Amino acid sequence: MKAIRFAKTGGPEVLQYQDIDLPPPRAGEVRVHHTAIGVNFIDTYQRSGLYPVPLPSGLGLEAAGVVEAAGENVTALAEGDRVAYCTGPIGSYAEANNVPADRVVKLPAGISEETAAAALLKGMTAQYLLKRTHAVHPGETIVFHAAAGGVGLIACQWARHLGATVIGTVGSHAKVALAKESGCAHVLNTRSETWSARVRELTAGQGVPVVYDGIGKDTFMGSLDCLAVRGMLVSFGNASGAVPAFEPGILSAKGSLYLTRPTLFHYTRTPRELQETAEDLFAVIQSGAVKIAIHQRFQLAEAREAHDALHSRATTGATLLIP
Repeated sequence: MKAIRFAKTGGPEVLQYQDIDLPPPRAGEVRVHHTAIGVNFIDTYQRSGLYPVPLPSGLGLEAAGVVEAAGENVTALAEGDRVAYCTGPIGSYAEANNVPADRVVKLPAGISEETAAAALLKGMTAQYLLKRTHAVHPGETIVFHAAAGGVGLIACQWARHLGATVIGTVGSHAKVALAKESGCAHVLNTRSETWSARVRELTAGQGVPVVYDGIGKDTFMGSLDCLAVRGMLVSFGNASGAVPAFEPGILSAKGSLYLTRPTLFHYTRTPRELQETAEDLFAVIQSGAVKIAIHQRFQLAEAREAHDALHSRATTGATLLIP
């Protein structure tokens, strides 16, 4: 079968489109034939070496498709089942992958495979951020960075559905309208030096109880400046690069702030957590409160171009690879 592989870390140019052999699924695994593959920023971190993986390696954690074979001791899934996964094993940038059956979720009738591949990782990220890392309550005002990005478009819709007033940020004026359409009451451009001060103005000087920051280096200090006393900065991504070292005393100086660096993997550790998180996501999509925007599609062989598009920060919504 065809797959994307890389033997050294670096830019998108290290990705190679190759023929590989996929062995039969082992006990407890299923082989998923992919019809749509999700592209996520974590893929770029693994490719670049920011998140080290053993090399040579495949790439990608998220895909949807159909079970075409099941190993021994698999009872909950069968050939022909429509499924998706997003927490590994690494190697979804391929025509098929062998995946532990307890890391796979079945797709309900109302969720297409493209929607699942576009939404599962990003949507479950939004779920744990908004409902478990800091539980958003009706009437709260929150800041969500990259509001027109893959996670942002889902999270801002969902936060509005939960009754929050969302201050979204974007990196260009062209993304303002999209962010507003997706639930943001206010949209600020982080290219402006005054964006964090504007958050204070919008909250009568009080700041917000939580900032969800998937940008990293470029927005970190500004995010701290947006927070109310005892507010929480949820740093869940590094789109602009890793946050540099800082003196922890700055958290007390700015209001006894909290800082957390969560990952989806720690919020879906067990099959039960994974299933419940996915079911909550599928339910809010099926309700119509959250719509999934797939704005970029590339062929599997065009994985380099897909990563170039992500790095340019020109993408909005979800990006898919199609085998």
